[in-house]
Amino acid sequence: MTQVDIVLSTSPTAGMYDAIAAPLIDYNTRTAGPARRETIALLLHEPGQRRASGRLWGRFSYDWLFVELLAVPEQLRGKGLGTQLMKRAEDIARHRGAAGIWLDTFSFQARGFYEKLGFSVFGELPGHPRGGARYFMSKTLS
Repeated sequence: MTQVDIVLSTSPTAGMYDAIAAPLIDYNTRTAGPARRETIALLLHEPGQRRASGRLWGRFSYDWLFVELLAVPEQLRGKGLGTQLMKRAEDIARHRGAAGIWLDTFSFQARGFYEKLGFSVFGELPGHPRGGARYFMSKTLS
């Protein structure tokens, strides 16, 4: 075995990330072809408000959209705004030719909400966080 030092950085930089990602991106591109890399953000603006009150952040990679973040303030929940954000993201994904959408959620968050939108669990990480679970969900687009 080759002798190396493993050093922990508790303040990693974007340059470090890029250095780690570069050989992986190169390998993936050679193996699976170039990946589409596009980020989208959908913002909910209430009339008269300057700041967005709800948001969705997603990233396309290859032919799937990953919904990384969906946030609707508690006082606006139950009004269909999260559904509107997700439906708009789905419309964008379809328009861009995506095969599907995937995301993850914790047991204390919104699994039932996503299931109502047609998502199903394809993976579970039990005990994350302790006493709960993290669910990985997807929806195939036709």
